[in-house]
Amino acid sequence: MIVRISSGIRGFDDLFGGMGSLPENTVTLLYGPPKVGKSLFSYAFAAGGADNQEPCLYISADYGIADLKRNMEVLNMNPEALIENELFYVIDAASSISGSAAEEGNTYLPSSVHNPTDIMVKLGVATRNITQRYTMFRSVLDSLTTLMAFNDEMLVVRVLTAYMMRIKDAGGTALVTYTEGSADQKVETMLKAVVDNIIHLDGSRLTVEAMVGTGRLTASYTIDEEGITVQP
Repeated sequence: MIVRISSGIRGFDDLFGGMGSLPENTVTLLYGPPKVGKSLFSYAFAAGGADNQEPCLYISADYGIADLKRNMEVLNMNPEALIENELFYVIDAASSISGSAAEEGNTYLPSSVHNPTDIMVKLGVATRNITQRYTMFRSVLDSLTTLMAFNDEMLVVRVLTAYMMRIKDAGGTALVTYTEGSADQKVETMLKAVVDNIIHLDGSRLTVEAMVGTGRLTASYTIDEEGITVQP
């Protein structure tokens, strides 16, 4: 039996019968052109486990901690409360560029998009902190595209493979974002080959291209001030 966790995205779980959508202990690649809702999907997924005391480990390469919080607050999420209750752990790989990284703590670990090795070290620290308290958790890596902009593409593929192994060994379920067409076609094919599930967004249509225990699915979606809503 495939156990599916609640995604946190309005309407998405309904495509799978309403009892959950993403298979537990798998890694999903969420990809598509720029500005189609990938980060919005990620924020909802990150906050979606809080009601069940399921924390999220968020690796942010696109936005520093201040912007990440602000983006979530715009969508009526409460990242400060999630952090205070240790339900939101952040590895901030973006703030180092602007020099605005916050002080390291139990739920906040600064790193750098220039240093994937350090990101993996901080991943190990964060997963240990989480698994000492929780039996289940979710994770987001947002995004591979930014890491590729500052590092060799094949190195980032290896980092993704290491990230997947760490998260799955610790019992987590992960979402990874990538901007379509931003890497060599061979690299993009490799990304799709190493993950368990693949979801494509194009701005109006969501396509489940591959998922454990599920055939191909398509649905329309809209974006408003509260984020993404999928219409089965």
